[in-house]
Amino acid sequence: MKRIILLVMTLLFTSLPVAHAVATPSCSAIKSASVKKGIFLPCLNGSGGAFYEGIRGPVLVNVWGSWCEPCQQEIPRLVKAASTKKIAIIGIDVEERNMAAGRAFVASHKMSWPQLYDEKASTRGIFGMGVPVTWFIDGSGKVVYKQVGLFVSDRQIAQLVKKYFGITL
Repeated sequence: MKRIILLVMTLLFTSLPVAHAVATPSCSAIKSASVKKGIFLPCLNGSGGAFYEGIRGPVLVNVWGSWCEPCQQEIPRLVKAASTKKIAIIGIDVEERNMAAGRAFVASHKMSWPQLYDEKASTRGIFGMGVPVTWFIDGSGKVVYKQVGLFVSDRQIAQLVKKYFGITL
């Protein structure tokens, strides 16, 4: 009897999905041109990825790290903007200890948008040294606005999205 219970419990618990596999979004929705050179960033969920230079919008590219206090403050605002389903967001997790730490942060903050992983800060030359930073990228891949530092309000995000993309959140 004990063996049967042990077998059932083993089957039950080993067949449960890993939390981060469900919680960490896929990067398959990232709009990208057929760019085959540049800075390739793997998806934080461990599958696929994208060349930064191929990203097309309209999209907000938000660079963050779980270790960054201002990033932690602004994420709820981005979660709210993403929940409207009117604007695309792509996250880039930089200089994280490991993918697991980034995945845990994404899950705990309910970040529903694709997350790329920049383990070695290869985008530092593009975005600069500080986080958070958010770039507004239009349909041609052109950066139309750079938000250095955190968004201070939901209204600020809505106004900038309206101004640069013509989208009302």
